[in-house]
Amino acid sequence: MAMPTAVNSQITDSVSQANVEVLGSSPAMGMGAMYQSLGHSTGILFENSVGAQQQLAIAAQSAANQGVIQIYSVNTMAGATAAAKIANSDTSETMMSLMTALKGVESVS
Repeated sequence: MAMPTAVNSQITDSVSQANVEVLGSSPAMGMGAMYQSLGHSTGILFENSVGAQQQLAIAAQSAANQGVIQIYSVNTMAGATAAAKIANSDTSETMMSLMTALKGVESVS
């Protein structure tokens, strides 16, 4: 002790020992907190990677599904395209006028 005080020496000794204990254990407490934070961050990292894998699996399944749908609808799409081309052209009118002309020729002969 540096100076005698009015406080009991046992009290000052216990306070100084408590202060020394706090100073001595603070590096271990700091490292413990750092390791706990590191473990938590690593856990979140793995949770995010699992979530990303699940989303990619869903996207892959839906892409495969769309591919199968397109493969199965090739004939349907070809028919729809042909029907649209015929509907937009004047083929039906030309065929009708040819039929009318042929009927007219048959009735004359």
